[in-house]
Amino acid sequence: MTTGKKQDGLPPQMSEVTVASNVTHLPTASLIHNPERRDKLRVVEALLFAASEPLDEATLARHAGGVDAIAGLLEELRSLYASRGINLVRVAGKWAFRTAEDLSYLLERHAKEERKLSRAAMETMAIIAYHQPVTRAEIEEIRGVATSSGTLDVLMETGWIRPRGRRRAPGRPITYGTSPRFLEHFSLDQIRDLPGLADLKAAGLLDSTLPPDFTMPEPTDVAALMPDELPLDANEEPELDLGAADAETETPTPDGDGATRL
Repeated sequence: MTTGKKQDGLPPQMSEVTVASNVTHLPTASLIHNPERRDKLRVVEALLFAASEPLDEATLARHAGGVDAIAGLLEELRSLYASRGINLVRVAGKWAFRTAEDLSYLLERHAKEERKLSRAAMETMAIIAYHQPVTRAEIEEIRGVATSSGTLDVLMETGWIRPRGRRRAPGRPITYGTSPRFLEHFSLDQIRDLPGLADLKAAGLLDSTLPPDFTMPEPTDVAALMPDELPLDANEEPELDLGAADAETETPTPDGDGATRL
């Protein structure tokens, strides 16, 4: 039944019945009859939009009804934004709005031109990601060449790796692992989401003539120190040698028989 009066800014020809009918077809139609849940959903949405970095569930829960409610609210928001220009995604165990992947090309003109990492830095980063916790000597053993201090300095400067502790070994060498910023940059929820052997082969990133017994470790990132790690001393941080990063040189390490390994 229509009315001749203008209601809620709508023209007179619009009826309350028509408006209600349209609303019930929205993805969040159930919220119409649950104003408390609707308000919580709006709070979570506002917090995520305003945040300059991903937010964890504990932070969101403090403003939206506690930890029991936040999981359902986040899933509802993720579903609501799944087909839109921005998506709600989980990265590094936290939540953030990101541009939909199929629309990322529209923003390329606004992207800052970043300095490309050297091949040595990329190899070192991959070794740390898949073998962490790992020391510099262990990185050199896997790569087969001595790693310049500048390589680790650059990765520390980007914030992609972090010092974890010290190995229980002579000299107590520092162990390295990935940081939350690494996961955020590559849109990974956890380190286990890194591509495996089959994924890398399918992408053409590994030689098809690999030895039949070739394997890759399953990447893990345990926040707590491993049994063979000691905590870093108070306020201890590895010194950055950024000047060496631009003049990075690597020396092949000799094998046990004295031969040089490239």
